[in-house]
Amino acid sequence: MSRPHVQHLTVPDLFPPPGYAHAAVATSARLILTAGAVPLDDHGNLVGPGDYARQTRQTIDNLLRQLSAAGATAGDVLKTTVYVVAKTEADLTAVWKVVQASALAPAASTLLGVALLGYRGQLVEIEAVAASG
Repeated sequence: MSRPHVQHLTVPDLFPPPGYAHAAVATSARLILTAGAVPLDDHGNLVGPGDYARQTRQTIDNLLRQLSAAGATAGDVLKTTVYVVAKTEADLTAVWKVVQASALAPAASTLLGVALLGYRGQLVEIEAVAASG
């Protein structure tokens, strides 16, 4: 859900992005930057070893909890950066489908394939920039 202090923009002269905004604007709002959310449970255990979709769902859940602690929701997110340990395009697509089915979908977003992330077996990490009014 979009907020009055967050505006998502799609540029008509550019190729339409698949489900996200080209840019986002925060107007008279408090800026929130998150650390990368990771697919660990409350006890520090990796959730969904080898499972891109399950790790992405856990990562999004953790990210939403981070945002909530800062007084924000998914609707306040201006931009996400999604890191995926990917060997193929299918690995990226598996994560992207989950992100686009989530409340984070409208935000401007960057999807990156990377070689390695910080925890053994970690396949996904997502960070966000949000603005709360």
